[in-house]
Amino acid sequence: MALTGRAALLAALGSLPVGIWEPSWTGLLAVNAPLALACACDYALAAPVRPLRLTRSGDTTARLGEPADVTLTLTNPSRRPLRAHLRDAWPPSSWEPGTETEASRHHVTVPAGERRRITTRLRPTRRGDRQADRVTIRSYGPLGLLSRQGTHKIPWTVRVLPPFTSRKHLPSKLARLRELDGRTSALTRGEGTEFDSLRAYVPGDDTRSIDWRATARHSTVAVRTWRPERDRHILLVLDTGRTSAARVGDAPRLDASMDAALLLAALASRAGDRVDLLAYDRRVRALVQGRSARDVLPSLVDAMAPLEPELVETDARTLTTTALRTAPRRSLIVLLTTLDTAPVEEGLLPVLPQLTQRHTVLVASVADPHIARMATSRGNADAVYDAASAAQAQTERHRTAEQLRRHGVTVVDATPDELSPALADAYLALKATGRL
Repeated sequence: MALTGRAALLAALGSLPVGIWEPSWTGLLAVNAPLALACACDYALAAPVRPLRLTRSGDTTARLGEPADVTLTLTNPSRRPLRAHLRDAWPPSSWEPGTETEASRHHVTVPAGERRRITTRLRPTRRGDRQADRVTIRSYGPLGLLSRQGTHKIPWTVRVLPPFTSRKHLPSKLARLRELDGRTSALTRGEGTEFDSLRAYVPGDDTRSIDWRATARHSTVAVRTWRPERDRHILLVLDTGRTSAARVGDAPRLDASMDAALLLAALASRAGDRVDLLAYDRRVRALVQGRSARDVLPSLVDAMAPLEPELVETDARTLTTTALRTAPRRSLIVLLTTLDTAPVEEGLLPVLPQLTQRHTVLVASVADPHIARMATSRGNADAVYDAASAAQAQTERHRTAEQLRRHGVTVVDATPDELSPALADAYLALKATGRL
């Protein structure tokens, strides 16, 4: 039960002349008694809140930055019409800042025995699962003086998926893949290790590719053609430890790593390779295995959606053990982690030989563009000191990357906007040279 502003205004207006002409308890009672009776009647005529029946329907998934519509069906089984204000509560990150009040509140009128649908449009600002909170309903009588209020718990979950902004690079990478696979009219051809076909020799072909046995059986010189390997296994390993929580630009480093992993997965599945995912810090946070080419991308997106960085140091030894158990045969292991000196030298380098002796390893890391800008800043003493600090950080990062390369690891170090295409190019380069 709650008094409305209208009741308070009427009480104030009625008490004003009493206070001027007849300031007594009798005068106040004469004014407020009819108002109290009107409020009691208004409360009695308001539709009850508890018997209302509510159900939800609508979107269960949405990409980050895109809207999601959740419909609330409100049924009024009572004999009184429902005039109500309704608040459909969700976590604050379900809307852009400053818009939650307007988006979550609705005015609804439901005649007796009927139902109405109310749509709440969410526009989430963070990945993960957004779960509906309580639905609060304030039912008013015909005079609008006193209201009934109650809450209903109507569960619903909207999973906010990664935005996959790097998919704009996919057409160009697929064109390069078709070039490697010999499916375009371009004269270039991939130097993979799987035999594809024989064709007639044309001037400019590598004489080492001539098949002399086939040439002896035919009247023309025949050359072997090759295609990049297919059906290779790729394991994407996401480091979800504390270093992935560092913000690069407006988002955590983990989000940029996810975006790069999704582009690589989309490209590799089109190339005929099998893609698995392992997210790890001190325990397995997500694991996707054995998906078909059609299902791998939706499965990865769904598994990545609730991932959040954990503020713990990643256990590189158990991560390596889990990766080897997940990829028992020779594979391409793509480790999306940091190139910070301490975590690499103390955690990754001691266990790296266990991976490189059985697998091809590629390390991808998100670089901070702010450090690159700092390294070029000049103009005053503070800017020079900032540039010196940035140059030192870049030098340590390059030294760490060089240590990894000496162990036979391919290293991709790029800013968030450039990491996804750079990682895809590194994969295509490995495929073109037959190193998968």
